[in-house]
Amino acid sequence: MKQHLWILELTCRIYVWSKIWVYGIGKMMGGQFHRAGNLPEEMATTPIAEVGGFDLAWTFFGFSTGYIWFIGISQIVGGGLLLFNKTKLIGVALLIPILLNIIVVDFFFEISNGAMLSALLYFGMCCYILYYNKKQLIEAVKKLLETIKISRTKKRMWIGYGLAILAVGLETLVEVFLINWVGR
Repeated sequence: MKQHLWILELTCRIYVWSKIWVYGIGKMMGGQFHRAGNLPEEMATTPIAEVGGFDLAWTFFGFSTGYIWFIGISQIVGGGLLLFNKTKLIGVALLIPILLNIIVVDFFFEISNGAMLSALLYFGMCCYILYYNKKQLIEAVKKLLETIKISRTKKRMWIGYGLAILAVGLETLVEVFLINWVGR
């Protein structure tokens, strides 16, 4: 069974590439977000206090053409990097923050359960790709740390900084969750 797990990893890479690529192209072709000057008529005449989370988010993200292109190109490049063994980990590193952002936006702006479940699936597949390639990932991190040539004390310090930043990020997510779900 273990010798066939590479097929699952390859399947995950191709699947995430195909879906993320479609979303990236869709953004750049105007198929996603409410573009500036091109709001749906019903929304354009609705007072902002009555506009739902989906339309607010889609209008906000659609306001900037540069932002749309940045996200679209990032998705296309990240997905494309998954197709090659030598670049698949870079692709995952590029896609994980994008997917986390999509999941958070879908959840808090009530975009759609289907969209969020799709993003969770792609995120899970990216995590599996990392897990499957953990030896390669560990070796890459070791080589990176060796090239930096920092002392053990400084390594611990940087790990501490990283953990502190992660803790602040997690605390912020919990705080936002509590504010939105429990109340102010």
